[in-house]
Amino acid sequence: MFKKILLAVLVAAPMCLSAQTLKFGAVNPTEIFNVMPDVATANNTLKQVSDKYEAQAKPLQEELQKKQSELEELAKNKAPEATLEAKQKEFEDLYTRYQNFMQQAQKDIQQQQETLLAPIQQKLVNAIQAVGAEGGYAGILDANTLLYRGNNIEDVSAKVKAKLGIK
Repeated sequence: MFKKILLAVLVAAPMCLSAQTLKFGAVNPTEIFNVMPDVATANNTLKQVSDKYEAQAKPLQEELQKKQSELEELAKNKAPEATLEAKQKEFEDLYTRYQNFMQQAQKDIQQQQETLLAPIQQKLVNAIQAVGAEGGYAGILDANTLLYRGNNIEDVSAKVKAKLGIK
């Protein structure tokens, strides 16, 4: 008798375990990230930095245009070769300075972007993980990459937004 009960339990146990369905969630992290208030603040800061660099670049651009016009005028008036070469050298030096400035500005803006947005991205990841742990989900997937979405995948975007304090 005991052997029959043991055998029945051993046969039924895997069936009971396989009957348990896993719970998955889906979330659109890009959509949530874009509506986070911290992102708007970071974007405003980045806009101010970008505007500052544009204001600093404007005089260099104007000087470049002026040098180019002078160079074209000298070439049109058939100025001596030595004068043309000197003006060409001035133009090239100024253009190199301008390019270096723009590269440094772009590098600084990119670095500030990474510095400002990394903690916000981590905050989003933490919220998704917290919703997953609290809800007992086997996993939370990126809704953007799902090729098929069955009935047992719950959209947890609202829960993540609530965790972040977003309406």
